[in-house]
Amino acid sequence: MKEPAVSADPMQTLAFDTSCHLFGDDGCGFPAPGLHSFMFEPLWGDTDGLYFNKPMLLALLGSIIVVGFFWAAFAKPKLVPGKLQMVAEAGYDFVRTGIVYQTIGKREGEKYVPLAVSLFFFIWMMNLWSIIPVASFPVTSIIAYPAVLALIVYVTWVSLTFKRHGFVGFFKNVTGYDKSLGAVLPLSMTIEFFSNLLVRPFTHAVRLFANMFAGHTLLLLFTIASWYMLNGIGIAYSAVSFVMVIVMTAFELFIQAVQAYVFVLLTCTFIQGALAEHH
Repeated sequence: MKEPAVSADPMQTLAFDTSCHLFGDDGCGFPAPGLHSFMFEPLWGDTDGLYFNKPMLLALLGSIIVVGFFWAAFAKPKLVPGKLQMVAEAGYDFVRTGIVYQTIGKREGEKYVPLAVSLFFFIWMMNLWSIIPVASFPVTSIIAYPAVLALIVYVTWVSLTFKRHGFVGFFKNVTGYDKSLGAVLPLSMTIEFFSNLLVRPFTHAVRLFANMFAGHTLLLLFTIASWYMLNGIGIAYSAVSFVMVIVMTAFELFIQAVQAYVFVLLTCTFIQGALAEHH
């Protein structure tokens, strides 16, 4: 039985033997996607040292696209906006009004709008690479990228809490101190402490990573299956699998936007908690 292997071609994302078919003569098994589907040969450098691979390239291009889009839209703003400026204003206002103002409030939240907008559109772009031909890979399905974004939010939240409440206020904030709890207060404070300082940043990163990882795996599964069964009587099965590819692609489009929204919503919730007065 042939085992799927990482392709030497860094642009190939399916990483399976294309000569393998159901009802074929070689008797190969289904080349299921796995961790090898998320590994890429370096475009530059060596894996033993510094290197630059396809996900890094997509992250760089995505950053350039997001910055370039808003730069082009607002470099010369007009009172009566053109199409590009109108789209950019709609996206900016959606994050500002629909997420930041609704969570933090207009007065306190205005200064955090740039952070929220940057996070939303960067994450969305990183997710969108999954359904863009040639790219065909969501950058956020590699845990390092969501982890760094979650770390940025974590540092922002901790620093804001210290700045607003001081050390004692910070301690009360992260432990949920409430003397009315009586005898269970120590247990409650311990749980809240570990939940806020350790579990919160972990789940913030993993939520985005896991959804993109699972979504990309499903897309690969049905895409490979469409090709694998494209032989003899298996063509009928292949057609069903291909329909699932289309359905899953449409579903991924929805999930990609939702995950960007949820990540930013949680970010604003953390900031709101840092700014709120402890009672």
